[in-house]
Amino acid sequence: MTTPSDPAVAPRSIEALLSDAKIGPRDGAGQTAVIAMSGGVDSAVTALVMRERGYRVVGINLRLFSPGDAEHRANPCCGIPAMDDARATCALLGIPFYAINMEAEFSSAVVDRFVNEYAAGRTPNPCLECNRHVKFRHLVQRARLLGADLLATGHYARVVPGDDAPHRLLRAVDPTKDQSYVLYTMSQDQLGYVRFPLGNLHKREVRTLARGFGLPVAEKAESQEICFVGKRSYAEFVAARRPDVA
Repeated sequence: MTTPSDPAVAPRSIEALLSDAKIGPRDGAGQTAVIAMSGGVDSAVTALVMRERGYRVVGINLRLFSPGDAEHRANPCCGIPAMDDARATCALLGIPFYAINMEAEFSSAVVDRFVNEYAAGRTPNPCLECNRHVKFRHLVQRARLLGADLLATGHYARVVPGDDAPHRLLRAVDPTKDQSYVLYTMSQDQLGYVRFPLGNLHKREVRTLARGFGLPVAEKAESQEICFVGKRSYAEFVAARRPDVA
C-alpha cells in the first residue's frame, strides 16, 4: 500500500477509511476501473481508493461547459480549470487521463431542457438530466470501449443486491452528502457496472484521505451552484438563451 504523504495522518486510520469504502484489500488486481474525474476531491479520492485496491485505473473527464460562459462562473466545475485539476490528480496518482468533449450533448440534453422547462414555469433538475442523458450513458459506453471491468464515480450513494431486481440503489452513509436522489434513473445494467466507493464514507473522511495522500485538490471548495448558470440568476441565464421569454 502507498504510504500517506502527511505524517499527521496515522496509517491505521488510512487503512480503516479505505476498508470502509467496501472495496476489499487488493481485490482489483488484474481488473481495470475507469474513474469519472470531475476535478474535485470526491472523484480524486475515488481514483485513489480504486488504485489502492489494486485496480488498473484510468481517469476520464467530460468537458461539458461552453467557453463563452466561463466568465460567469465563480467555480466552473466542468470547465478548463476543473479539467486541469483532474489531470493533475491523475498525474500524481500515476494513472492515464483522457478528456472527452461532450459540449454539444450537454447543451442539447441539459442546458436547452433547463431553459425550456424554466420558461414554461416548471422547476428543472439539470443534475438529474445530466446523469441520465450525458454522464452515465457516455461514461459507461466509453469505459466499455476501453475494456474496463467497471466505472467508478465520486457520487455519495450505495448499491446492494435487490429483492425484486439484481441491484438496489441506497442512500449514502453521510446523509448531508447523499446523491442517490439524482441517480434513481440509472438502469439495472448501469447499477451493475458502476461503483460508488464513497457511499460508505463521510465527507470529512474523504478530505482526510485526500490530505493524507497529498492530493492537489484536498482543500478544493465545493461548488454549490448549477455549473452552467454560475453567478447569474436563473432568469438572467434563461433570458440570455431565450430572449423571447425575457
